[in-house]
Amino acid sequence: MARLKTGTRLKSAVCNTQVMVVAAPDAEVQLTCGGQPLIDAAATPTAGAVISPDAAKGTTLGKRYVNADGTLELLCIKPGEGSLAVAGEALRLKEAKPLPSSD
Repeated sequence: MARLKTGTRLKSAVCNTQVMVVAAPDAEVQLTCGGQPLIDAAATPTAGAVISPDAAKGTTLGKRYVNADGTLELLCIKPGEGSLAVAGEALRLKEAKPLPSSD
């Protein structure tokens, strides 16, 4: 578990996914991708780690992922096969807000 800061870059230990923290709660969180903990972008992944079958929905480049209460927001900067989760709860894709009409 780690305390996150806005702007921190993290990567998956099991796939190509890389994310940037856009918003972080004021508490320690356990972030995973593909069922394995996310690591610092400069760190080397441990050999032999594999994606968990129940965490293999993938990530999409440029999309934002949020937790249920909206206190954590991640921006996908490199897509991969693993899906993102915090404390075992899958992160959901953030919905785009509709623009006001220009009438």
